[in-house]
Amino acid sequence: MIKDLEEQLGLRLLARTTRNVSPTKIGEQLVTSVGFHLNQINLELEKLNELRGKPVGTIRITCTDDSIEMCLRPLLKDFFIQYPDIILELHINYEFINIIEHKFDAGIRLVNSIDKDMIAVRIGTNWRMAVVGSPDYFQQNSFPTTPYELIHHKCINIRHNNSGNIYAWEFRKHNEKFTVKVNGPLILNSSLQMLNSALDGIGLAFIPQPLVAPYLHNGQLQETLNDWCPVFQGFHLYYPNRRNMSLAFSNFIQAIRYRD
Repeated sequence: MIKDLEEQLGLRLLARTTRNVSPTKIGEQLVTSVGFHLNQINLELEKLNELRGKPVGTIRITCTDDSIEMCLRPLLKDFFIQYPDIILELHINYEFINIIEHKFDAGIRLVNSIDKDMIAVRIGTNWRMAVVGSPDYFQQNSFPTTPYELIHHKCINIRHNNSGNIYAWEFRKHNEKFTVKVNGPLILNSSLQMLNSALDGIGLAFIPQPLVAPYLHNGQLQETLNDWCPVFQGFHLYYPNRRNMSLAFSNFIQAIRYRD
C-alpha cells in the first residue's frame, strides 16, 4: 500500500534497507500533517463499534510503576471483567513527556506536575514518603535521627529521566521544607526496584509509604524519619480536552476515579 502511494505521489516516503525501514523527511512530514486526521478516523471507527452496545478500543496511558501499584492494579481485574473489549496499554515512564506528541490518551502524575491546560481527575488518596531499610542494614548501621544524617548512609537513588538530575529526597518539619542529596552504590529509575533493593539490604530507600506498608507489617523492612516525610496529593489522571471522548475512555475514567 505504501509503494502504491509512493507511485501515485511520485515521492519516496520510506527509506528501505535489508534490515531497516524508516520514514524519509517527506514521509515524516506527511505523518505530521495527516496524523491528527488518522487519529480522528480511528476515534470515529471506535464510536461505530460502540454502537454494538459495548465500549471497545485501546487506551494508551503513560504512568509510573508506583502509580500502577497504588491506583490501577487493585482495579484492573474487575475492570477487564466488566469491559472485556477494552485493551489498556500502560507505558512506564518517569519522564514528563508530551502525551499528545507521543500519541497517549492520558497520563498519570502528581497534580502539581500537570500542565494547567490539561483536565486532571484524581484517582488516588493522599500518601506520604517513607525512608526504609532492611533489618540487616540497621544491624550494621544506626538509625538516622534527622535527614541530615542520611549523607553518612548508603542510600538508593532514583533518576527520573535520562538527562535529568538524581532526585533529591524531600523532607518537611514544622512547615520547613528542604531536600537532601544522598549518596549510595545504586541508581535506579523505578520505585519498585528501589523497594526490592531495600529488601535485599543494599541501602536505605525513599519510597511511597503504601508500597512498603506490607513489608513494614511483616518485619522485612523498618522505617525511620517518618515525622520528617512529606505528604503528597493523590495521583491524577490527566488528558487534553476532547469533545468527542470515546466510550471506552469515558468508562475507564469512571472506573478509576477516586471516591472517598
